[in-house]
Amino acid sequence: MDFETVMQELEALGKERSKKMYISNGAHEPLFGVATGAMKPIAKKIKKNQQLAEELYATGNYDAMYFAGIIADPKAMTESDFDRWIDGAYFYMLSDYVVAVTLSESDIAQEVSDKWIASGDELKMSAGWSCYCWLLGNRKDKDFSESKVSNMLDMVKRSIHDSPGRTKSAMNNFLSTVGISYLPLHEKAIETAKETGVVELKRDNKKTSFLNAYENIQKEMDRGRIGFKRKYVRC
Repeated sequence: MDFETVMQELEALGKERSKKMYISNGAHEPLFGVATGAMKPIAKKIKKNQQLAEELYATGNYDAMYFAGIIADPKAMTESDFDRWIDGAYFYMLSDYVVAVTLSESDIAQEVSDKWIASGDELKMSAGWSCYCWLLGNRKDKDFSESKVSNMLDMVKRSIHDSPGRTKSAMNNFLSTVGISYLPLHEKAIETAKETGVVELKRDNKKTSFLNAYENIQKEMDRGRIGFKRKYVRC
């Protein structure tokens, strides 16, 4: 399936309602408004195709960029490829759910995420923290340095309340994910979440929301899901 055919198929799947929802979350034209589940049949036909993924991502069309993440071959991507993708990710649904997810299936996920977290750029930092969420929720505990994850919990405690909005949200998710999916630091994550308390997230044109990692961890504990790992990261 070539580039033109994929674009035509995505356009045909577009729905005005989905388009409005994506725009309300920060997407802008061009986009079609394709529900992510509706992309699966096309993805099954293509499987992985890095060249096609690059062509689609370069369009700046939100749906094409999202689909690029589904068919990308993360192990074929270099650090500069991921840097190019994060530079093109203009809002959090791309940075955290396309770029971070694709990065999490590569062999360089942690080193690239570490650089993004240290960058000071809101969406790069958000993608870096989000990538760790996808990693911790999928890979074995032994794949991570306990002291490194412990230091990251300390960083969350120190800086979450002063971080930009999207970064704040991703850091809060990280705190929850360590508490739920990374057993060596389950107790420390609970203590950190208690000390961090409620995180206020102000958003343009939307109500302020309040995030509480401690409550999230407690809910999963009540459901007996501590140690939970996802089988797959990408859909």
